[in-house]
Amino acid sequence: MDLQELRKQIDHVDRKMVELFEQRMKICGEVADFKKKTGKAVYDSRREREKMNELVSMTDEEFKRDVFSLFTSIMDLSRAYQTRRIGAVSGLGKKIAEAIQNTPKQFPEFPVVACQGTEGAHSMIACEKLFASPTIMYFSTFDSVFTAIEKGLCKYGVLPIENSTAGSVNQVYDLMMEHKFSIVRSVRLKVDHSLLVKPGTRLEDIREIISHEQAISQCGNFLDTLPGVKVTACANTATASKMVAESDRNDLAALASYVCADIYGLECLKENVQNTGNNYTRFICISKDLEIYPGADKTSIMAVTAHKPGALYRLLAHFYALGMNMTKLESRPLPDRNFEFMFYFDLEKSVYTPDFISTMDELQGVCEHFEYLGSYYEDM
Repeated sequence: MDLQELRKQIDHVDRKMVELFEQRMKICGEVADFKKKTGKAVYDSRREREKMNELVSMTDEEFKRDVFSLFTSIMDLSRAYQTRRIGAVSGLGKKIAEAIQNTPKQFPEFPVVACQGTEGAHSMIACEKLFASPTIMYFSTFDSVFTAIEKGLCKYGVLPIENSTAGSVNQVYDLMMEHKFSIVRSVRLKVDHSLLVKPGTRLEDIREIISHEQAISQCGNFLDTLPGVKVTACANTATASKMVAESDRNDLAALASYVCADIYGLECLKENVQNTGNNYTRFICISKDLEIYPGADKTSIMAVTAHKPGALYRLLAHFYALGMNMTKLESRPLPDRNFEFMFYFDLEKSVYTPDFISTMDELQGVCEHFEYLGSYYEDM
């Protein structure tokens, strides 16, 4: 047989498979109706395990793994369809629906906001981009920002989460496992670094440059042009500027935003010394309570999958099947487990689509642990 004839045979089999799949899903619908009447749970782990063993056992050795993968997906789809048909809404689903309904239609303009650092930090600039006129409380650590939100000292907190050149802020991701919070907004901030010194200091006078470790990483090319100059990391770029301003030394400089020059009475020797002009940091705005403001089309979740082959693939396959575009995947080691990870995902899907809540419920079903972090709009 030639290729065309073989393809015709495949087309014929595919049509039969579609017909059989539709027939199977319709029967699953009847199963869902029965479970709804009798109060039975959708997920029956023993039934699925026995069914999978039966299917694999009747398959030729060459295709056992393929059949296992195929029916894993089919069972996931069947379970999701039964959940939608029953119309059951989990506690998470109800919480999301209430947040969509009860959150004010306008993002607040004058709240009290927690930021890490001091006046002039990029977190302050991001905060002022998010809110019209915020009252900012500064804290020395990222952990303190989370704590301030949990204890109600501040309504919101602003935290850096990733940079386009230096990568993720791992410390913030690790703290997400320790605190309860919701993401209510995010913003991308163009970050430009300047070399700031006390008035009268020349470039050849500089013996040490201080800044946040991320800023140092983002300005590596410029720093390489200054051999013999010591580079020291500190809490943040604004703190570096303040340290230079308060120091008696005339050989000390800071990498910080141009804003810090005005705030701390410093002089800018060089502007835009970062490696690339396309340098952005993404900040998240967090709150204690779940709030979902109009326009929310980005969702963040974190999840732990079963520690077995294919577990993460099953979750990723769900994103595709449910029409969700994954824009971020980050993994961080679980502190109390060996070589197991918490996965963080940013997904694009409007909260106003009819199946959004059921989608969140379906994702819970394929994870060992699932945490919905919030749905929100991102300012560019």
